Amino acid sequence: MAGFPKIAQLRSAEALRARLAELGISLPVDDAILTAAQGSPLAAPWQFGPRTVGNRWCIHPMEGWDAEPDGLPSELTLRRWRRFGESGAKLIWGGEAAAVRADGRANPRQLLATPVHEAGLVQLRESLLAAHRARYGATDGLVVGLQLTHSGRFSRPTTAGPAPRIAYHHPLLDAKFGIAANNDAVVWTDAELERLIDDYVIAAGVAARAGFDFVDVKACHGYCLHEFLSARRRPGRFGGDLEGRTRLLRTIIEQVQAEQRELLVGVRLSAFDIVPYERGEDVGRPMAHEDQLPYQDAFGVNAARPTEFELTETIELLRMLQRLGVAAVNLSAGSPYYNPHIQRPAAFPPSDGYLPPEDPLLGVWRQMEASRQCRAAVAELPMIGTGYSYLQDFLPQVAQAAVREGWIDVVGLGRMVLSYPTLPDDVLQRGQLERKLVCRTFSDCTTAPRHGIVSGCYPLDAFYKQLPEAAKVADAKRNHSQ
Repeated sequence: MAGFPKIAQLRSAEALRARLAELGISLPVDDAILTAAQGSPLAAPWQFGPRTVGNRWCIHPMEGWDAEPDGLPSELTLRRWRRFGESGAKLIWGGEAAAVRADGRANPRQLLATPVHEAGLVQLRESLLAAHRARYGATDGLVVGLQLTHSGRFSRPTTAGPAPRIAYHHPLLDAKFGIAANNDAVVWTDAELERLIDDYVIAAGVAARAGFDFVDVKACHGYCLHEFLSARRRPGRFGGDLEGRTRLLRTIIEQVQAEQRELLVGVRLSAFDIVPYERGEDVGRPMAHEDQLPYQDAFGVNAARPTEFELTETIELLRMLQRLGVAAVNLSAGSPYYNPHIQRPAAFPPSDGYLPPEDPLLGVWRQMEASRQCRAAVAELPMIGTGYSYLQDFLPQVAQAAVREGWIDVVGLGRMVLSYPTLPDDVLQRGQLERKLVCRTFSDCTTAPRHGIVSGCYPLDAFYKQLPEAAKVADAKRNHSQ
């Protein structure tokens, strides 16, 4: 982190604006937090399809690595969902990713959304609703979805290790993650993809019967449906041009809508990607890619300068989704596996990561600016923004200004709610933050699962501090620093 002033050292909105100016960027920043009574833009309701969502706060889906081995929720999973319910946010974007089949789990403790798991999903949703009702007296304006996924290249369904399924052989990622260039057995066939489509449709039916308002068809962070968006190298129906590369995602959406007419559909989308990064001597650096130019193996990237985004195809896809009747899109970027400073800007890397190659404020701006451009181009499609946690104490002031100025419709929170689940309520009701609970992006919630440990906020959540796993996380960080 040498050379980057920590955002926690900035004491005023004016100081934040000055730092942004030093970096050559600009974000909307209000001078003070507004409550609902003071007319906060974050308190305004909005339409998610036919449903009215009660405010502009959203909770992002997060994998806890803490479901039971059979894919049912554990007490740790239920605790996290109850805290989501207590948050005051009125949109719960999937709670966390649930795999549509066992081989699509990103870890051996991920939730599953198959017919035998329906009762567990009912329990999750009802626990969240009960917690919201207990704190706020009712569930008016609360909309809850379930994120559906197959982890594709990053599947690790058992303790035996990775079991990747890939859209195509990637010239950089295959080498980075140990996939042989001649191992075609891990590449999806078209026939296998037809069965995968059926699995998504079945899982959506499970979600509908469990009472969820919508499903999120996950297309972000390097997982299966996201990787297909860059499958220019893939022949056949599911690769090549943009029509082919989006066909898998579009077909799943169309078939879910045909089978479950009352169930809304959302998409969490990595709006852009860049080349994979690796550890450098001091900070992270792009993997060597000069021999790959123009770069063809990412979505939403500038092919000539693939450390920069280019949103032409992203906007075209968003227009496709709007025409399909997708109710909202939750915009993210990059992947936690190969360019985490793009996906979740942080001051401190996880144990398997790299020191940030830039002030993380640049990462916040990059996601917010891309979302602003997407929303400006497809204003009819409600959009949820990502990447706000690194703003820390200034998060509410940027969030409310971004909504007021039309940068985004809704502000999503991820790791921030692991340490501080009631931030949305505190902002809207009191106009104040509990600073001791504000996420400082220590990345323990990522270091833990990288070592097979349940995810949580070990530094700031008193519950996780006292777990035996806390010592294991500390050991993992210590061993990495040596």
